Amino acid sequence: MDRQKELQFAISAVAQAARLAIDVQNELAPQDALAKQDRSPVTVADYGVQALISRSLQHAFPNDPLMGEESSDELHSDAAKPIIQKVIERVTAVEPKIAADDVIGLIDRASHGGGSKSRFWTLDPIDGTKGFLRREQYAIALALIEDGEVVAGVLGCPNLSMSGDASPAGCILAAAQGAGAQIMSLDGSTPHAIQTRKIEQTTEAIVCESVETGHSDHSSSAQVSTQLGIATNPVRIDSQCKYAVVARGDADVYLRLPTRPGYQERIWDHAAGAIIVTESGGTVTDVNGKALDFSRGSTLSENKGVIATSGAIHDRVVEVVKNVLGSN
Repeated sequence: MDRQKELQFAISAVAQAARLAIDVQNELAPQDALAKQDRSPVTVADYGVQALISRSLQHAFPNDPLMGEESSDELHSDAAKPIIQKVIERVTAVEPKIAADDVIGLIDRASHGGGSKSRFWTLDPIDGTKGFLRREQYAIALALIEDGEVVAGVLGCPNLSMSGDASPAGCILAAAQGAGAQIMSLDGSTPHAIQTRKIEQTTEAIVCESVETGHSDHSSSAQVSTQLGIATNPVRIDSQCKYAVVARGDADVYLRLPTRPGYQERIWDHAAGAIIVTESGGTVTDVNGKALDFSRGSTLSENKGVIATSGAIHDRVVEVVKNVLGSN
């Protein structure tokens, strides 16, 4: 099925939302952050990006529901009133047609529960919040899921260069099922196809992993690298930018190894990145080699951790990961 209409919508929506995120990050101050219940920071950009993309989806595909990471629960206290005002200011500066009174409703519109028998979009407005606050890597991640399967995905990476450190910061990566993956500038122009790096030996691999130890088990990752014969230090970056660097061939293995029993990955943390890696020639599974199951609501409840690779070395990486986790 041709999903170019959906993909072009997603690229345009993410490009518009990236403008807001960049503006907020450029003027970031401590009072611009709230604390989630899990104590990770969330910023004005989270709410503003979600409102903008929710509004864009409402106009482009009015019957499509949205599952977003954020709800406006934290915005209903008196202490949050300055945050609400900043969100409204940011949103209406990018899209003046949005009425101030509609912003909270647009945030809360992203409340779909997911499942195996529906079509919906899933959004992480600012994936990699701590990276955002450090002025490092973060991503705007939007994906379309149909009957439990990711069929299109877009990553907006405002601080990730198009190729190499010398090129200007900012890029968008996009993929649709069966149509390959592409990278383009942050305004959606100059797209070109990308592919994973074609290596056959794990000793040649470059590993990337989360900056935060709470997101991935660095100790186990180091053991995996040793057993794979990888001598180079891992590349540690925040957010689904890790999927991006694997998809375009700057890294070969992304390890997100479990840090605590029973933890379930959220689908918005992986949907867009997973299809971009897959469509660029790579492979994405959990740590047991099982395909990621996006049909179970908001979490990957049938999966444990995530491994993304350039493709040919995937089975060997899974084998070693299982050995390391089994021995810990």
